Amino acid sequence: MNRTRALPTWPATILVALVMLALPAAQQPAAIPEYGPPKGTLVIVGGGNTDGTGIVEKFIELAGGPAKKFIIVPTAGGNRSREGTVTPYGEEEVIRPWTRRGLVNVKMLHTHDPKVADTDAFVNELRDADAVWFNGGRQWNIVDSYAGTLAYREFHKVLERGGVIGGSSAGATIQGEYLVRGDTSGADVMMTAETKHQEGFKFLRGTAIDQHINARNRWDDLIPVIRRFPKLLGIGLSESTGIIVRGDVLEVTGTWKVAVHDPTRLYQPWEKPYFVLAAGDVYNMKTRTIEKYGTGTTLSLRRDR
Repeated sequence: MNRTRALPTWPATILVALVMLALPAAQQPAAIPEYGPPKGTLVIVGGGNTDGTGIVEKFIELAGGPAKKFIIVPTAGGNRSREGTVTPYGEEEVIRPWTRRGLVNVKMLHTHDPKVADTDAFVNELRDADAVWFNGGRQWNIVDSYAGTLAYREFHKVLERGGVIGGSSAGATIQGEYLVRGDTSGADVMMTAETKHQEGFKFLRGTAIDQHINARNRWDDLIPVIRRFPKLLGIGLSESTGIIVRGDVLEVTGTWKVAVHDPTRLYQPWEKPYFVLAAGDVYNMKTRTIEKYGTGTTLSLRRDR
């Protein structure tokens, strides 16, 4: 008599796991980054003069070259004067530093009004942009204009298409998750009570980003922020210095230093609760290890609590 053996009944999760194990590594889906965007690249700069550093040139290269479409956002420079009048921006003046670098398709994007930023007409130029750059100023101005709007969503879509988002000074801080120096009363307030100005645009999730740390002696300013929010990774950027972020990995570029405030690392009592990276150093934010030093060595820095 013929007998058929019944196949074992496996839970769906086990079957999926078995299929994944059977796939070659190249065919398995990549892990979703914990910090950086799944696609696209971030260029985050600590302010100051970038001439001669190669940072802006790298931003243009990452976007695909000077023939690609670039959007420049000057909004951090201010939306209104002290008297309450709307601050005007001239496109020719805003894009001039970029056309001098050979860009042939560069536009200004600005409004002081979030209702305007929430319209299809306003975001039309963003929808096929290859790169966006946020100028410096005060980061809360960017929040006031674009947070929660269609423009905000289109900024993220630039990355989803594999594009590049960059920015310097306030244009660096806005890229983090927690918005330091977001208080409208002054830039010395690291953690504002103004609820609206506590969140950045989360291009680089799980981080708080400070800038000008060398020129304005801000090396220690992220310490109380990370103590209050220990799940955050603090990144302090010197002037003329930046990080290039792909996924969970950042590489330091420019002429000075980057301070990394990692609360999971064990520090000696005499040490500051951060360590310093230099140009060429490659750091994995997820594993909290230095993957490569700018000198070319690959010794890993990791001291857990």
